[in-house]
Amino acid sequence: MTAPVLLSALTATARGAAHGSHGPCACRAAGAVLADRTDGTVVRHGDVVAKAHAPGTDPAELNARIAAAAALPGILLPPLTPVATDLHDRLVTFWPHGSPVDPDAPEHAPWEDAAKLLARLHTAPVAELPGPVPPMRGPVKAALAVARLLAAGPHPASAPILRAWSGLPPWVRAETPGGPASALCHGDLHLGQLVRRPADTGPWLLIDVDDLGTGDPAWDLARPAAWFACGLLPAQEWTRFLTAYQEAGGAPSLQGDPWPALDAPARALTVQTAALAVAKAAAAGRALDEAEEALVDACDRMAAVPAELAHDAAK
Repeated sequence: MTAPVLLSALTATARGAAHGSHGPCACRAAGAVLADRTDGTVVRHGDVVAKAHAPGTDPAELNARIAAAAALPGILLPPLTPVATDLHDRLVTFWPHGSPVDPDAPEHAPWEDAAKLLARLHTAPVAELPGPVPPMRGPVKAALAVARLLAAGPHPASAPILRAWSGLPPWVRAETPGGPASALCHGDLHLGQLVRRPADTGPWLLIDVDDLGTGDPAWDLARPAAWFACGLLPAQEWTRFLTAYQEAGGAPSLQGDPWPALDAPARALTVQTAALAVAKAAAAGRALDEAEEALVDACDRMAAVPAELAHDAAK
């Protein structure tokens, strides 16, 4: 959780960005906390959203990611300011408010829209961006999730997760640079990373640039691929997503049969999600739920299937 002094300062900063003064305010969403996690705190005031990024965020890398978002306004939500500001030793960015995906209406999940946005992102000319973009942080986040699992202490579900992790290629474990491609990637794609702007009526746009960068575009399709392989995403929704991506002209490596390219990233995202689930369950002193058990079971199966055969099994 964020320290009260930072949360108070972030709320005041969002108000100032929304109004430019401290006069009377009639905003419906005044100081609403949208998220408060160790990796970021998000506050909304009126039409302005202020985000305090994770401690230790590199300012040059974050500003490069902000500049990329500003250069791709039809794909990524454009920022309100060109660079991050410092607030109590945390970097803060400002964004327009957009309406998120409704978690209570999965039948309306915008899988096709997400896929089309990814296809456009992956084929965007990186050389035409305002400046160099750092590497996509997806593998780093997977490695951090495993580190968090280890820090949580012994747990019966840890062994299959760690076995699956040990069998992954070095690049998805963030032990060697990059992957087999260098497209512009989101790095942390899930339906919570989409908003409509203008709210409720506008087109869907991608949000959250913390992990944006160059890398293997398969990473951005890997989470829904992993959910499909684990039985957490219905085949029909996975097919809708993949077909829309391919028809929108996404990365060449993901046309035709995508599983040779998807295998290693999908395994890594399965491990990441399972590791975080177990670490959180251990911290809360609770048992794993059915979905979390399915992720651990998938890790157990992964450890028993050679990587070169896994994509055949997933089809």
